[in-house]
Amino acid sequence: MFPEKPRYINTGGKLLDLEIPKVMGILNITPDSFYKGSRYNTEEDILRAATRMLEDGADILDIGGFSSRPGAKDITAEEESIRVLKAIKLISRNFPEAIISVDTFRADIAREAVVGCGAHLINDISGGDADSKMFLTVEKLNVPYILMHMKGDPRTMQNKPVYDDVVADILKWFGERIFKLQNAGLKDIIIDPGFGFGKTMDHNFDLLRRLGDFSITGLPVIVGISRKSMVWKTLNISVDEALNGTTALNAIALFNGADILRVHDVKEAVQTVKLLQKIRNSVTNR
Repeated sequence: MFPEKPRYINTGGKLLDLEIPKVMGILNITPDSFYKGSRYNTEEDILRAATRMLEDGADILDIGGFSSRPGAKDITAEEESIRVLKAIKLISRNFPEAIISVDTFRADIAREAVVGCGAHLINDISGGDADSKMFLTVEKLNVPYILMHMKGDPRTMQNKPVYDDVVADILKWFGERIFKLQNAGLKDIIIDPGFGFGKTMDHNFDLLRRLGDFSITGLPVIVGISRKSMVWKTLNISVDEALNGTTALNAIALFNGADILRVHDVKEAVQTVKLLQKIRNSVTNR
């Protein structure tokens, strides 16, 4: 038997109940994220997007200032900090009840986002590999930490990634880091297999098919496949046309054990969760 996943994560004193899967809306404070519909660069755009996502049912807003698309241009910590911290302060001030995640691999930015700006979670695409201070920072802050797997970095990750077994290799990678974080006393860890981050198309679909294997960790799983190339390249369409395919794969992810969906299109993801819950309740009450 796999260990039971925790039902709740503590987000700044607010308990987030994972009995029903949650939806995280993506707010990219960047000029070059792979999906242009997720880029927000003025205060008006940021507030408009946050308002829409919260009204559509987003449980978490994930705010990032560094584009992690394959081949993305590197930016300085100062530039990322200016982008992301200003946005977090703006949203925190206008929506004090919103649960905010900071999407960064830099420990200093993560700390300031939590301590100085009101963020509640840290979402680290590098799983602690990009900044040696990140684990210590997370341990001291003791906030929920999204531990994502990435092979390489955004500039090199899609250069013919190879695995012996993609699920087994990633589970081993997770195991080493989860052990270290839990031994240091971190209570809330969420794991992200990192779809599209150092994985081929076949790797991505194998991960989705075998997503339930990650239950062995006993930790909540977040899935981010929204409008990614595994959708639009498979269907031979554009990223702008990838909503329907994203919704289909999100439904599969939920059936295979996803606890959180990270998405560009909140309303459709929330509807998908509601339909899944209807199916689950019909079985329970039969």
